[in-house]
Amino acid sequence: MTSSSETEFRPNYPDELRSSVGRVVVSDREGTGRRIGIVAAQFNGGITERLLEGALGGLTEFGVAKRDVTVMWVPGAFEVPLGAQALVESGVDAVITLGAVIRGDTGHYEVVANECARGVQRVQLDTGVPVVFGVLTVNTTDQALERSLPDESNKGRESALTALDMVSVLSQVRS
Repeated sequence: MTSSSETEFRPNYPDELRSSVGRVVVSDREGTGRRIGIVAAQFNGGITERLLEGALGGLTEFGVAKRDVTVMWVPGAFEVPLGAQALVESGVDAVITLGAVIRGDTGHYEVVANECARGVQRVQLDTGVPVVFGVLTVNTTDQALERSLPDESNKGRESALTALDMVSVLSQVRS
């Protein structure tokens, strides 16, 4: 979600751009036939469950069959990158990572959040398979609850749509 209408991407802009460039690649967000892995952290699992429901709803909305979705539960956010790598190795088209790292009174938050993000990025760059960072990194539980509401603002749903977008654009560029 963007902060204002001035920063939003204009949906008609790619069509306007076509006369100025040789090729414009945009997502069709089609989920039919796409195999999606989801790695979900058990720590702060109540938040993760809400994110997962949002992700599953988004995938279903855009045509991903239930049989084409694999959900892997790992202990916490620190283990998410290894789970993502295993899902990539299983042959999925994209991986969605879900969890919540909530700031506490120690420096543990920075270590876990940073290494989780770094690991997720490494898996996607090393493999060329989209691995979407849907792990919330927030200061309070209230912020995590707000970002996992059962509506269009749910960050799990947003991550699912990002995964479908990335599979679509990468498949077009690579063909």
